[in-house]
Amino acid sequence: MTIAAPEIKRRALGKGLDSLLPRVPAAATPGAHEGEGGKPREIPLNQIDRNPFQTRSHVDQGQLAELAASITANGVVQPVLVRPLANGRFQLIAGERRWRASELAGKQTIPAILRQVSDEQAMEITIVENLQRADLNPMEQARAFERLSREFHMTQEQMAVRTGKDRATVSNFLRLLRLPSSVQARVESGELSFGHARTLLAFDHAEEMEKAAQRIVSLALSVRQTETYVQHRIHPERAKKEAKPEVAIDPNVREVQERLQRALGLKVHIEDHSGRGKVIIEYGRLEDFDELLERLAGA
Repeated sequence: MTIAAPEIKRRALGKGLDSLLPRVPAAATPGAHEGEGGKPREIPLNQIDRNPFQTRSHVDQGQLAELAASITANGVVQPVLVRPLANGRFQLIAGERRWRASELAGKQTIPAILRQVSDEQAMEITIVENLQRADLNPMEQARAFERLSREFHMTQEQMAVRTGKDRATVSNFLRLLRLPSSVQARVESGELSFGHARTLLAFDHAEEMEKAAQRIVSLALSVRQTETYVQHRIHPERAKKEAKPEVAIDPNVREVQERLQRALGLKVHIEDHSGRGKVIIEYGRLEDFDELLERLAGA
């Protein structure tokens, strides 16, 4: 009898970050107990250091200004997450946009929840928080997964479980790092989508990827069109086989073809080769065929 292996349960992104944030008392850090247990406290903005594990490299300044205006009017609705440092300062874990927007709004303090977490936990929380908000572009996600692998020696399966992604998805993001830097920049700016980028990986050489990327952007090709274009570049013999050259129709043949179509009420195609050829009459229903038969047979 075969016993099925238990299915690995992935952590759902929708359940929030609370399960990732162990409430370990930080007795060695002065004042660290204040704000523990999920209760926010007001912390001066100038005492908070940026998260060194931040995976987002681009922040929309227009959206940041809108958030700052909202904070000016309504305050910070959701506290940021910080961890206490040995020097008495704090390090941001999650909520960089709120922190930066609060500075832009001229705030002196920001509500924060304290958590004592390791470097690995801080980085994991940063990635998950950003993935939950879909704030990362494909290249930022790819670099975040690569950093988990390089700095914390996580396997793709472990990264998938920690972030709630499929293992195949993690693998596809990591493969984007094979793209040349110029193409990565196009993906990061939004000129190329994740689907475009994945398709370009079918090429073996960076030069081919760069030329194809330039053509995709200049012609505004869809992902499906890009797939066809790339396959034709890789397999030109298929492109020749699939291409059907348009044959010019003699004006006299075209006139007869149109007369037959009007007379029969059906689509007619005439293939003529120097006076020899065939007449193809298409029908879509048996009733049309029966009517055609009666006309041709004179019944």
